[in-house]
Amino acid sequence: MSVRRLHHEQPESFEFTPENLAWAKKVIERYPTGRQASAVVPVLWRVQEQNEGWVSEPAIRVVAALLDMPRIRVLEVATFYTMFQLQPVGKKAHVQVCGTTPCQLRGSEELIKVCKSKIAETPHTLSEDGNFSWEEVECLGACVNAPMVQVFKDFYEDLDVEKFERLLDDIAGGKPVMPGPQGVDRIFSAPEGGPTTLKDLEDTTKGAPQEVHVVDGSHKASFNFAGAALNIGGTGYTGVPHPAEDAVAKAVEAHRKSVEAKAAASEKGEG
Repeated sequence: MSVRRLHHEQPESFEFTPENLAWAKKVIERYPTGRQASAVVPVLWRVQEQNEGWVSEPAIRVVAALLDMPRIRVLEVATFYTMFQLQPVGKKAHVQVCGTTPCQLRGSEELIKVCKSKIAETPHTLSEDGNFSWEEVECLGACVNAPMVQVFKDFYEDLDVEKFERLLDDIAGGKPVMPGPQGVDRIFSAPEGGPTTLKDLEDTTKGAPQEVHVVDGSHKASFNFAGAALNIGGTGYTGVPHPAEDAVAKAVEAHRKSVEAKAAASEKGEG
């Protein structure tokens, strides 16, 4: 395990935005009184998102006070998990290149060469324009789609030198880039070209509503019960949209009520 220390240059202070402070307090409310320290990881992550991709020492003090924790305990968490960056990173992208065996066998060393030529010769070094930084990390869990990189929250997979260079150029130019497999006919970690097994299984969900749509503030959620495909507003891990607050529960509840209503109508001879 590498030694991780706070950056030698630190800002004077850190303060949550009103929106992020309200969010943090709502997360803390999920835990019993006296157990608010359990919220340290999500709160630190929100700190990192607000603070241009890294966690500063003043922010650690703010989190410690908010969660009624000793500062050293928050520091232990921040320095243990490599998901937390302890020094300034690229404003547009901090690229984490997976260098573990599957990715290494599939060409991650070539991706590292691209980082050295297009970003900086050494890891954890800002590019000349301050927009990019990079590092090599251990397994990120997308071995089927090796080689791959993580940029902030998102995974970009099935890369080669040409695809990776184009990805960096698109990010630099502000072009939208879809996370997940790049230029490969697959859905997430499914086989290339589509499913190869279980094609002849009977669809036992016939008769169930195909989709339930829920609108929750600025978020939209849909659950395709026939295909078990979840789609929630927002972007997250490998491009899979992450849940809006209570959106999944609302979608499931809407489906339950729909099924109950159909059953009741059928009993009355109305269906």
